[in-house]
Amino acid sequence: MASIFDEGKALLEEINAASPSTPEEVEAFRIRFLGSKNIVKPFMGKMREIANDQKKEFGLLIKSIKEAAESKFQAAKVQSEIAAEDAASAHLDLSAPGEPIELGSRHPVSVTMNRIIKIFERIGFTVAEEREIEDDWHNFTAMNTPEDHPARDMQDTYYLKDSSDMLLRTHTSSVQSRVMMSTSPPIRIIAPGRVYRNETISARSHCQFHQVEGLYIDKGVSFADLKQTLFHFAQEMFGSNIKIRLRPSYFPFTEPSAEMDVFLGTDTDRTYRLTKGTGWLEILGCGMVDPNVLANCNIDPEVYTGFAFGMGIERTALQNFDIGDIRLLFENDIRFLRQFASAL
Repeated sequence: MASIFDEGKALLEEINAASPSTPEEVEAFRIRFLGSKNIVKPFMGKMREIANDQKKEFGLLIKSIKEAAESKFQAAKVQSEIAAEDAASAHLDLSAPGEPIELGSRHPVSVTMNRIIKIFERIGFTVAEEREIEDDWHNFTAMNTPEDHPARDMQDTYYLKDSSDMLLRTHTSSVQSRVMMSTSPPIRIIAPGRVYRNETISARSHCQFHQVEGLYIDKGVSFADLKQTLFHFAQEMFGSNIKIRLRPSYFPFTEPSAEMDVFLGTDTDRTYRLTKGTGWLEILGCGMVDPNVLANCNIDPEVYTGFAFGMGIERTALQNFDIGDIRLLFENDIRFLRQFASAL
C-alpha cells in the first residue's frame, strides 16, 4: 500500500515543482494533469485497492493532487497572459503623446427638444412615444380629419408602397390617439418625435422635421387652462417678460383652435427678419380637443374635456441658435455641428 501512496506523493511533488511559463508549456501542463486523459484519472481508479481504513487518507491525497494541479494551472495561465501582453506592448513608446479623443455634442434639435420636454415635465406632463410608421386611422380618422381633407392627398403624405393605409406619420397627434385609446382620463402627456410631409425642401421647410405635441384631458378642462399652460411655457422658454397672443385658427382635431405668437420685437436685424418686420413669431398651434376626437377614442365628451397643442422644434432651434437655413440641421456636416459643442 505504501507504494500507491508514494506514487500519489510523487505526482503531487511533480505538480508543485512544475513551472510552466509559455502558453505552450501551460497547455501541456493542462493536458497532462487536467485534460480528459490526464494521468491523475488512472491513479484515482486505484481507490478499490486501498484498505477501508485508508480510503479516507487516500481520498484526501487525491483531492490535494487535483487542487494543486488546478491552482498551478490558473496561476500559470494568468502569468502567461500577462507576459504575452507585456511582449505585445514592448514596442510602444509610452512617452509619445496620446491621440486626442474628440468629444461629441448635442444636436441643436436635441438641445431644443430636451429643453421643451423638461419645461412640461415640471408641470406634470409625461413623455409618450410611438411608432413613426402609422396607419391611416390613428393618423387621420381618429383625429377628425375628413376623407376629403387635403392633408390626405399624396402631395402632403408619404404612403408606403403598395399600401393605401400605412404611411409615415404627418404629425405626432397619432401618439395622442393611441394614448387616448389605451388610457383612461386624466391624461397629461407630451409627444416628441420626428414627422414626415411631402414638401419642397428649402431654407425654411423640409420633408422631415420634429414636433412636440401636448394633450391634457380631464373633467372641467377649459381654454383658460390651455392659455395659462402655454403662457408658462413661453415664459420658461423665452424669458419672464415675453408677450404672447392667441389668434383664431382652424385644425380638424380642435375646436376652438388658435395659433400662438410670441413677441420678439424688431430691435435687431435678426428679429426683424424672423418676424418679417412685425415683431411677432408664430411658434405653435393649439385648441380644445374636438368632441368627435374624444368619441372616436372611446372617451365620453359629455364628461371630459381637454386641450392639445403642437409645435415644430426646428423653428425654435433656428431662432435659439441663430441658424439661417433649416437644411443645415439634417446634413450632418461635422463642421456645422461642432459649433454647438458647448450647448447643454
